[in-house]
Amino acid sequence: MPPVTSFSRPLLPAIRCAAFSTSLRSKQKHLFDTNRLVERLEGEGFGKRQAEAVVASVTLVMQESAAALLQHSVTKAEQDKTLYMYKVDFAQLKSEMQMMEKTDFAMMRAENERLQGEVNKLKQKLREEITRTQAGVRLDMSLEKGRARDEQAQHEIKIRETDAKIEHEISGLRTQMESIKFSILQYMVGTITGTGALILAYLRMIM
Repeated sequence: MPPVTSFSRPLLPAIRCAAFSTSLRSKQKHLFDTNRLVERLEGEGFGKRQAEAVVASVTLVMQESAAALLQHSVTKAEQDKTLYMYKVDFAQLKSEMQMMEKTDFAMMRAENERLQGEVNKLKQKLREEITRTQAGVRLDMSLEKGRARDEQAQHEIKIRETDAKIEHEISGLRTQMESIKFSILQYMVGTITGTGALILAYLRMIM
């Protein structure tokens, strides 16, 4: 980026010097009324030659002062040149400021686009992370459901095995009870038969 032009030319003092220079040149030959000053000096008691010498000295000093002022003053052409150079400098400054404004705007726009890209990347990354998390949760839930189903199936198998064992035990007990009943029945039949035989033998002996 080109540096901003700095201004060091005193514009208003140059204009004042140009106006004073123009007025001074027009009055350089007759800065004041020398005859009147000579008359006043004579009226104050100076001799004619003394008064003329004083006026000549004053005139010389004023001319030298005017010449010194003219050396530090500027002409109308110099003033116009200075104004033109100031206009050129102002135009250059305006151009540089417009260029800086355009450059800054382009830089801000590029930075904004870069930030927008980063935000979009972060959004995409967040969506992907949310999707992975949801997939992981669904997988964990599916695994947990599978484990619960397996445990339930194992419990059902154990329950069925227990029921089968209970049925088997009940069946064994029923068999044992039937066997005991049959044994008791045989014992009762044997006892009754023996008792009946004893009673008939006893009756025969009595008779």
